[in-house]
Amino acid sequence: MSEAGAVLADLRDESEELDALVAGLPAERWATPTPAEGWSVAHQIAHLAWTDRKSLLAATDPERFAQEAVPEALASPLTFVDEGARAGAQTPPTELLQGWRTGREALWRALGEWPAGEKLPWYGPPMSVASMATARLMETWAHGQDVADALGATRIPTDRLRHIARIGVRTRNFAYSVHQLTPPEEEFRVELRAPDGQTVWAYGPEAAAQRVTGDALEFCLLVTQRAHRADLPTVRAEGADAERWLGIAQAFAGPPGKGRKPVAAGGTR
Repeated sequence: MSEAGAVLADLRDESEELDALVAGLPAERWATPTPAEGWSVAHQIAHLAWTDRKSLLAATDPERFAQEAVPEALASPLTFVDEGARAGAQTPPTELLQGWRTGREALWRALGEWPAGEKLPWYGPPMSVASMATARLMETWAHGQDVADALGATRIPTDRLRHIARIGVRTRNFAYSVHQLTPPEEEFRVELRAPDGQTVWAYGPEAAAQRVTGDALEFCLLVTQRAHRADLPTVRAEGADAERWLGIAQAFAGPPGKGRKPVAAGGTR
């Protein structure tokens, strides 16, 4: 199986796991607040459905995406994502859920049919199918964590976390740039313990002076800003630059995220 095919399969599995969390919810539970300020369970699913629709447009009608979606984002760069979630959250839960299912399945098929080696247009630089699918998986996992936290559900970590961990590492310089900081010139070494408790996912030069180690789940919670670092005891830095990075790490696009409060200060984890 190709790299893109493997990520698409994991994206489908991640989506189905989140689907199982919300499929049987009574209508009133869709209004349950999540850790994301102002966002309910409905907002979380609406956001995923909205982004899937935009991704599908990019994969099926690139010209229309450039003519409609990009200007929409440029017109209100700080609010267009929230506006999409807010509009979708007004949809009745059964309709919202079915729309998300239909849209994500159509996107999965469209990405699987995209010509090998060609990139898809997006709001930033064009993306390969593997990159687009990985970004969708990261978002599905992160927003799924918000839903799980809101519903008091515990999710079992899987090897799908390797995709989120890789994005977390690769977006190091992006995290610096959105905070108007100059990224360090040297690469960091990142070593993460996989969910099986035995495997280590390693990134960067083995001899690097700046190092980050820890549990893969905790690292993924950190880079998606789904938990405060104070509540992630295994994630440790060696070196001043690595320490600084862990304070600003951000795997998702957009302006600097607000993050989460520590549990001791009223956070959710």
